Amino acid sequence: MLEVIGAYDGLAIRSATRADRDVIAAATRLRVIARAGIGVDNIDVAAASTRGIVVMNTPFGNSITTAEHALALLFGIARRLGDANSSTQAGKWEKERFMGIELHGKTLGVIGCGNIGALVAERALGLRMKVIAHDPFLSLERAIALGVEKVELHELLARADAITLHTPLTDKTRHLLDAETLAKTRPGVLIVNAARGELVDEAALRAALDSGHVAGAGFDVFSTEPARENVLFGARNFIATPHLGASTVEAQEKVALQVAEQISDYLLTGTVVNALNLPAMSADEATRLAPFVALAERLGLFVTQLANDGPEAIEITFQGEVSRLNTRPITAAALTGIMRPLLPDVNMVSAPAVLKDKGIPFTESRLDAPAAYESLLHVGVLSRGSWRRVTGTVVAGAPRIVRVKDMALEAAFRPVMLYVNNSDSPGFIGALGVILGEAQINIATFHLGRQGTGEEAVAIVGVDQVVPDEVQERIRQLPQVREVTVLRF
Repeated sequence: MLEVIGAYDGLAIRSATRADRDVIAAATRLRVIARAGIGVDNIDVAAASTRGIVVMNTPFGNSITTAEHALALLFGIARRLGDANSSTQAGKWEKERFMGIELHGKTLGVIGCGNIGALVAERALGLRMKVIAHDPFLSLERAIALGVEKVELHELLARADAITLHTPLTDKTRHLLDAETLAKTRPGVLIVNAARGELVDEAALRAALDSGHVAGAGFDVFSTEPARENVLFGARNFIATPHLGASTVEAQEKVALQVAEQISDYLLTGTVVNALNLPAMSADEATRLAPFVALAERLGLFVTQLANDGPEAIEITFQGEVSRLNTRPITAAALTGIMRPLLPDVNMVSAPAVLKDKGIPFTESRLDAPAAYESLLHVGVLSRGSWRRVTGTVVAGAPRIVRVKDMALEAAFRPVMLYVNNSDSPGFIGALGVILGEAQINIATFHLGRQGTGEEAVAIVGVDQVVPDEVQERIRQLPQVREVTVLRF
């Protein structure tokens, strides 16, 4: 069974059976991990994020197989197949002992009506069961389309003849079925769990099975796996399987193809699908977002190089059309640019994790207010008690700086740029040109912004050569100059 695929520098692919913290730490060239199947329990996502590794899974390739397995467990306990099989193979013929029930006409309660839960509901309806579902994210329109009745949990517990679990494990869903909630179920209820073992208090369920209140249970998952022993083992009309939900030939072929396609798309086009630690982007989205991702990273680099120190707080604001896009990749790119001067190996995956780890306050907002440009991205960094802010946009697919220190200008990015903060007075531009000319530094672009005549101004000069320290010092000696910084992109 293929579990993990790692792509190294986009050149090779290897498979493994585990990607824990030690493996991740040792794989210095690892760039992406993809897990075939919905579970990623054996992958340390936090460790991968810190090292800039994209972690993907394939949550849909085994959905049908898992749904079918849940129904197989339901059939098994409805007809007491586990106990009947053991009895028959022991040479007994106990037809009277193993009286079952029909599923036709019974009410199935589906807890968690997402991808797999919806597939179970669809198949249960084909068995002419009535399906009720509890899921806080299930809309009334979606419920109607599925042909299920949306209900609250207490109503599902009271009405369902059988209950099947298909919800993620969270703090709110852990032990969703415990002694208290099991007591609220109908006498003789059947319970199936093919999602996560810790959704059910196993000791409480064993007591309910022993008392007969729960007539049968089928589990494919357990709180501790591998489940060498469990309090449920040996209970009457209990069927256990060793996490076989995804274990069919068809499902393994699907997830193998899907995981290979996801890695291929990531390496060839940058498309991110089903990632656990990076915003998802389709190929179409990637094309549309690419100019803004590039803009965001460069604005982050720009403002941090001006700050010349680590960020104490960060703010990012989207204005106009860009605010209506999938902004998470853009934010990740801006954070990458902000941190790269201090952490050269940071990338879009690791940047948010590093920010969180360092406890740096971060604010993201959106504005619909009209502006001179269709879309604006504002990036600010607090450093040494003062804010540095820059605004950019995309013009004809290319990133542009359009505002610095609240002064309007429009400048293209270049590999090397000279930033000068000065007072607006005659002779400054000529003096700056003379100094650069004498140093044989060619000016490629020159953009000016100012608050008003004779007030504060900025000059952003694209140059073809690196500006040596001694040349920078000569510029600082000009009477109009307040600040000089060489920016690299």
